[in-house]
Amino acid sequence: MSTNDLLFGAFPYAALALLVAVTIIRWRRHPFSVSSLSSQLLESRRLYWGSISFHWGLALILLGHLFALILPRGFELWNGASARLYLLEATGLALGLWAGFGLCVLAHRRLTNLRVWTVSSLMDYVVLAVLAVQIASGIWIAVGYRWGSFWGTSVFVPYMRSILTLSPQPEYVDPLPFALQLHAFTFWVFLAVFPFSRLVHIITLPLGYLIRPWQKVVRMKEAPTVFH
Repeated sequence: MSTNDLLFGAFPYAALALLVAVTIIRWRRHPFSVSSLSSQLLESRRLYWGSISFHWGLALILLGHLFALILPRGFELWNGASARLYLLEATGLALGLWAGFGLCVLAHRRLTNLRVWTVSSLMDYVVLAVLAVQIASGIWIAVGYRWGSFWGTSVFVPYMRSILTLSPQPEYVDPLPFALQLHAFTFWVFLAVFPFSRLVHIITLPLGYLIRPWQKVVRMKEAPTVFH
């Protein structure tokens, strides 16, 4: 087995297995650990600006990647006109820079604020590092290997589908430049560390609220003081 087969053929399944198994085990056995463990009370100003930029930028980028995976023909039709291709590429780069700005703010906050640093775990820094590489490599691709939304549908989409259909074809990734391989590999690394981090709260839904009985809030009124 070559290095390419190991990194892009076998490792993705190990990452997916960890994602599913550890998330279920953690949710079943340690439900109170499935939390964002917010440190807003410790310092909220930078958290607000960093969190908004990071979460929205990353979420929109992921949605774009998901749409490309599900509807590659739609992307090809959209990119049929140069103006639409330029608009899509500029939007993707802007979102990447926005998410990168947010991540830098969050990292600076975690490293420089003593109270936030005290409650941070090693996994917090691991996730920050993985996301930093992921976002930086994405910006690198957008700048150095332009028109990714055009050629990506014929490279990454078939590769991802081969993984999801249990017929891995890592040869799609083998001839790609280092930046593209790094971006793809870091995605699988992120999935592997995701269930061990506080980010796991993202995929939990409070469905119990839909079926639980009504809550009754009773206000206890203090009895008046009687003076004799």
